[in-house]
Parts: sequence; C-alpha cells; structure tokens
Amino acid sequence: MSPEITAGLFGIIGVLVGGLVAWWLQKDRSSTDFRIALEAIKTEHMAETTARHFLSHQGYTDRSFELLSERLGGFEEDELRRILVRAGAIRYIRKDGSEFWRLLSRESEAIARARARSESSEPSDDDI
Repeated sequence: MSPEITAGLFGIIGVLVGGLVAWWLQKDRSSTDFRIALEAIKTEHMAETTARHFLSHQGYTDRSFELLSERLGGFEEDELRRILVRAGAIRYIRKDGSEFWRLLSRESEAIARARARSESSEPSDDDI
C-alpha cells in the first residue's frame, strides 16, 4: 500500500474512533444532567403536592402562611409563595395583617362558610 492510502485509512479510523468516544462521553453526560434535572423537578412537584394536601383539608379552607412555611420547611418565603401559586392557591391578607392561603377550587366553599358564619354570627378560627 502506498503511504498516502495508509495515512488516509489511519486518519479515517482516528476520526471514527474519536467520534465514537465523544458520542459516548456526551451520552453519559446528558443522562447525568437529565437525572439531576428530574430530581429538581421531583422536589418542586412534591412540594406542590404537599401544599395541595394541607390546603385540601376537609375542615379548613384557609391556612396561614406561617403554618404552611412551618410544614413545608426548607424553602425561602418567596419560593414557598411561588410553590403555593403553582399548586393553585390564592393569597389574601386578613384585617389583622396575617397572610392566609386557600385553594382557588375551594373559593365557593369558603364563601358559603362565611355566609353561614355571618348568619349565625359565631366566631371561628380557620387555621389550625
């Protein structure tokens, strides 16, 4: 074989081997990145599920932000507020300045309870 053909064959083999190694390394890196991203999403999803659980309690339509931040520890206040919004909750501030949250889907239930409470004029505590 001529030296030009030999050099060309080794060049092609080198490019193929280098390409396969680069592909394999990139595949390994992307699977690791995918697992890390999935874990982050899983944490956020579980936080939303837990927030929905506390806001869906049968006896209480409203929950104080203090209670929710105590139960869902490990999140900054604004981050927890974003989680609550993603879970479908709305915020309102009571006359005393305290922050409460309620699921938007339970708004009609809360209105009905408030009407019944105002008709009977009994005091209530909407948070445990």
